[in-house]
Amino acid sequence: MARAAIQKSAARVRDVKGEISAYKRRLILEEACHLFYAQGYEGATLDAVAERLNVTKPFIYSYYRNKAEILREISERGIRLCLAAIDETMEAGGPPLARLRVIVDRVTQLIIDNQEYIVVYQREEKNLEAQVARDIRKLRKAFDTRLEKLLAEGAASGAFAIDDTNFAAISISGLMSWVANWYVPGGRRSPSEVVVLTQQMVMQMVSARK
Repeated sequence: MARAAIQKSAARVRDVKGEISAYKRRLILEEACHLFYAQGYEGATLDAVAERLNVTKPFIYSYYRNKAEILREISERGIRLCLAAIDETMEAGGPPLARLRVIVDRVTQLIIDNQEYIVVYQREEKNLEAQVARDIRKLRKAFDTRLEKLLAEGAASGAFAIDDTNFAAISISGLMSWVANWYVPGGRRSPSEVVVLTQQMVMQMVSARK
């Protein structure tokens, strides 16, 4: 029993260390994202990130190899969250229309919540390493493919009036992702209003003919 208790205690210590490490990585990532968003990737420096966090640059290097690795993680964040949202919704089941509503609601909110991450990726894709850029484009394609599958299911059942499900999926995906470029925090439209408006536009795009 003593051995089991020691092992359990050691596991808790590892968990705590892992949580602390993840927390520190998140702080670095968030501060870097703010700077990349405000100053551009090329204009922002790790020295500036370290200064704003009140840490040394070697501290940052203990979590990220270089600035390019930080940009990669920033760029992947939005699409990975959106992929997780669409996968969870698809697994939950339900009529195609209901699932599409949930996807649009969740993804649009994620885009608003992670606006700076998404805008940094859109602006700075040119600064990503070639293989990293290709990998992220594959993730985006995977999202569109999942969405197209749902649209095709709805079209087959008569729930949606869509002639080209591939074009419709790309259009809906683009409509949602573009929110990151025009939404203004604290502006004329609240996040909930933006979600509702996006929902309405998507429903008009897929609505079955009377």
